[in-house]
Amino acid sequence: MRFEAQVMPHLDAAYRFARWLTHSAADADDIVQDAILRAYRGFEGLRGTDVKAWLFTIVRNCHASAYQLQKRRAAVPLPEESDAQDGHVMVTAEPDPETASILQDEERTFERLLAGLSQEHREVLALREIEEMSYRDIAALTGLPVGTVMSRLARARSALKQLWLAQTEGALSGVR
Repeated sequence: MRFEAQVMPHLDAAYRFARWLTHSAADADDIVQDAILRAYRGFEGLRGTDVKAWLFTIVRNCHASAYQLQKRRAAVPLPEESDAQDGHVMVTAEPDPETASILQDEERTFERLLAGLSQEHREVLALREIEEMSYRDIAALTGLPVGTVMSRLARARSALKQLWLAQTEGALSGVR
């Protein structure tokens, strides 16, 4: 029961982190399932009190393992909705209410912009801004010095801003 009380409250956060790492809901499901199983098996060996950082480290390692396995198998994933080339086949033809549509568009825009960042920038940005982890926790999770985390975060924010500005300028020129 200690496992449920300490680890399970972080399940949603672990899923969100896996989703940002994988860009795929199905892959994130698989990674989190594997991570929770590994966490359960290794829970008795947990040292320290920061269960969230420990769980995120397991999620990150599961993602790395899955990524290496996928590279070896050379699998071709199904297209995501935000995929410009084949994404239209994944979207239902049924209309959604206006508010849901706007929120969905904003989420896809953010995901697309975030996907435009390098893996190292996307990772620290998601951990800090979405999961609200401290610099020290991010450094412990990634195995980087705190100063490197801070500089990567600054570069990630700058790159995200540039992508956002480039997109909004393109959208405004199309309106004229």
